Amino acid sequence: MCVWIFFLLCPTHIPGTDNAKVKELVLKCMHAREMAYCPYSRFPVGAAILTADGAIITGCNVENSSFGLTVCAERTAIQRAVAEGHRKFSAIAVTCDIKDSFVGPCGACRQVLIEFGTDWVVYLTKPDGSYKETSLKELLPLAFSPAHLGH
Repeated sequence: MCVWIFFLLCPTHIPGTDNAKVKELVLKCMHAREMAYCPYSRFPVGAAILTADGAIITGCNVENSSFGLTVCAERTAIQRAVAEGHRKFSAIAVTCDIKDSFVGPCGACRQVLIEFGTDWVVYLTKPDGSYKETSLKELLPLAFSPAHLGH
């Protein structure tokens, strides 16, 4: 299950991104949650990634009876975006069905996102559409990144 309940947030801003784009990103992650295949946990998760050129790519969790093969929504979205030729991203919105707290990406998903940059804005979204804004740097401090390998 790809979740991490997050209570302390550090607001950030996406330069050049208007509130309408953020609302669209949040709406699309909520729609992606509805597509989740989660017959075992019954815990649907949706994610939507904003690319540097303004495209929004979505993903949902896809479970497997061999639990280790389950793919989280965030990784589904990033893999789909990469397969479509995107390599630069500015934000991600994530949602699940938990109503009383904000839930963020698991550690594995955070590490996958760091592969594509440290300056992500992260929107943690509740089912009612409310959201909190934080950053990937805040969610994964002292991350191991491509820079450590000279890239």
